[in-house]
Amino acid sequence: MLWVMTTDQNLAQIGVVGLAVMGSNLARNFASRGHKVAVFNRTFAKTEQFMADFGETGDFVAGETVEEFVASLEKPRRAIIMVQAGKATDAVIEQLSEAMDEGDIIIDGGNALFTDTIRREAEIASRNQHFVGAGISGGEEGALKGPSIMPGGPKESWEALGPLFESIAARAEDGTPCVTHVGPDGAGHFVKMVHNGIEYADMQVIGEAYQLLRFGAGLTPAEIADVFTEWNAGDLNSFLIEITAEVLRQVDAETGKPLVDVILDAAGQKGTGRWTVKEALDLGVPTTGIGEAVFARALSSSLSQRKAAQGNLPTGALKSFEDLGVEKAEFVEEVRKALYASKLVAYAQGFDEVKAGSIEHDWGINPGDMAMIWRAGCIIRAVFLERIKEAYDNNPELESLLLDPYFNGELADLMDAWRNVVVYSTQLGLGAPVFTSSLAYYDSLRAERLPAAIVQGQRDFFGAHTYKRIDKEGTFHTEWSGDRSETTLS
Repeated sequence: MLWVMTTDQNLAQIGVVGLAVMGSNLARNFASRGHKVAVFNRTFAKTEQFMADFGETGDFVAGETVEEFVASLEKPRRAIIMVQAGKATDAVIEQLSEAMDEGDIIIDGGNALFTDTIRREAEIASRNQHFVGAGISGGEEGALKGPSIMPGGPKESWEALGPLFESIAARAEDGTPCVTHVGPDGAGHFVKMVHNGIEYADMQVIGEAYQLLRFGAGLTPAEIADVFTEWNAGDLNSFLIEITAEVLRQVDAETGKPLVDVILDAAGQKGTGRWTVKEALDLGVPTTGIGEAVFARALSSSLSQRKAAQGNLPTGALKSFEDLGVEKAEFVEEVRKALYASKLVAYAQGFDEVKAGSIEHDWGINPGDMAMIWRAGCIIRAVFLERIKEAYDNNPELESLLLDPYFNGELADLMDAWRNVVVYSTQLGLGAPVFTSSLAYYDSLRAERLPAAIVQGQRDFFGAHTYKRIDKEGTFHTEWSGDRSETTLS
């Protein structure tokens, strides 16, 4: 498609709809890169407040109506929606589409469910307009200073959006902008969904490490902050490890206690983790670490149930830290290794889901490209993402990230500590669901035989669901209620 560009300097190169914190910061980011930015909010008072606060910091054009906003954009018009997911997004899309012309582009930068994006893209395409679902990661600071951006949608739209997105995206150490065209229709939002699922698991394993160090080894929050700072200088270097140290150092001004001790231990969630697990179930991909992280948040928020259980459930013979027979420094190092191993499993499972989703929807997603654009700007940015990129560059058909020679070698060094920590958590009575489930997944993945043979026998017994044999071709059924002879069905 040939884009007909307007060059009127009075027109904006990009528009942002929705001026809450994320939208506001994204608009300011575009302006800081030298772009003229049109801004619009459903309530004009919000737009006026934005202009009062930031109007002098960039070249902004305020629209009071949708029609005025659209008229202020150069062609092809490009408008990013940063509003609440769901019906609000559909309403804004409809308003914009009615006011726009053929060839114009609507971009949803929120956390939309990818199936909604597929539907919306088809609807907008029927009007000869373009719809792009773009995952944007990095939180408020990323939106302002440089996020990781995961746009899907028609390839043609990337021609008009690419230079704009590249100008505001975070940049990896090698200078590469953390944005690429992910694939058609819902591919961008699908990848962002899985990114968030990995984020859930990453945050949970960090929490489990904290719990073991705090309530197992007895370290103070300040001491654990120092531990995390030290870890962040090595192979665990990542945004989440870095900010965890900052959280642990914070002292509550009102009580003088560590802030972590006065925060209610009930974790919230907005849905992307659940979406990741639901879609993994549909695709048949075992994202066990992500699933346990989602369930851990749900359990943490079951406050009345937890209160009823405290002191009222038998524990068996638990051990104290001293009973474990391990030095504190050694314990800390083993927890580090268990954390690293569990993180690797979470990322491996996430990339498995990305690959499965790409195959299911014929998106053609390159896993290495996803690792590349997650190296900076996003919440799960980590030093080993460079290694993940290299792994898929070296072998695009890699069956599992854990089979890459580099990560395989890393795991060899982590295994004994990982197993020890899972045992320690059980002996201390400190639940570590992601540490534990990740190790179980790892051992199941490498097993020569799994108990699924028993499951297939059971299914055939009660439901005649049949089974296959390892020694010959075909499908079989045993006459369990009769003479127990085997019947070949195909």
